[in-house]
Amino acid sequence: MAYTTIKKPSDYFNTKLYTGNGGTLNVTGVGFQPDLVWIKGRGYADSQVLTDAVRGTTKCLSSDSSTAEFTQTNGLTAFGSDGFTLGNWSAINRASTTVAWNWLANGTGSANTDGTINSTVSANTTSGFSIVKWTGTGSSGTIGHGLGVAPKVVIVKRYSAAADWVYYTTAIDGSLDYLFLNTTAAKADSSASVPTSTVFSKSDTNNETQIAYCFAEKTGYSKFGTYTGNASTDGTFVYTGFKPAFILIKRADSTGRWVLWDSKRNPSNLMDNALFPNSSAVENDGYWKIDGLSNGFKIKDPEVEINASGATFIYMAFAEEPLVGDNPCTAR
Repeated sequence: MAYTTIKKPSDYFNTKLYTGNGGTLNVTGVGFQPDLVWIKGRGYADSQVLTDAVRGTTKCLSSDSSTAEFTQTNGLTAFGSDGFTLGNWSAINRASTTVAWNWLANGTGSANTDGTINSTVSANTTSGFSIVKWTGTGSSGTIGHGLGVAPKVVIVKRYSAAADWVYYTTAIDGSLDYLFLNTTAAKADSSASVPTSTVFSKSDTNNETQIAYCFAEKTGYSKFGTYTGNASTDGTFVYTGFKPAFILIKRADSTGRWVLWDSKRNPSNLMDNALFPNSSAVENDGYWKIDGLSNGFKIKDPEVEINASGATFIYMAFAEEPLVGDNPCTAR
């Protein structure tokens, strides 16, 4: 097993649970100043809200919608050294338990000229995560991502106008495939080139502003791959090389919802508190069961959206604890 260079994954990704107050709320305990914050209320039906440091505070996108970016002055109003500050917007701050998934990049970003289209990039090469912003030229081009290695997942949103969230991945067969984060559609083949260590390609027929969240695999910290379902309560075991803090699954060969678990909402097995990034629905408790283990996860539910027999599923996972390093962990 390769040695991980990230001994404390929560320095780069961390899940934070908080209870809103309907007023001004300072959320702390993230462990770093986040550059991407993705928020979803657990017990109420409302949109999932993403705010990042490159687009700026109060600038909101919803993973469950194709709508353009909108400004919410009472949304996420500041990024702090250990979290973020919220206004009284009810979508993310009401008297109910809410979850925020947080990633560290590198602040508001800087100019990148690696591609044929100039971009603004906030990159963390240690954790393999970057936020990329650019304005389309009306034709195909390449965009610099700043990671120094090829990302395995690139999530793109054209945000100056309504457009689907395009989830590009090379995890299925090495070629570039895409799905839509805001829909249940199956995967399709992309005509774009696979990402390189410096750029990714984007077909663009609109002179619109766009944002991308780019993820490269890092041993002991992140893993993006596939598994095959067996329709059994004794489902497939997926090796990641770490104890997962965040697991996102989507059936690739057919329609199905995106299903998301984390170890803060699911601190013990069975993990069965699921949220759905393509939906504003409340958290589902009792179905979509998996086990989070010291070295990966195991499917424990015959539900077709995570375990149809012979079906192909994609996943992305981030670590709570690495299997290798100075802090060995045990199965839960």
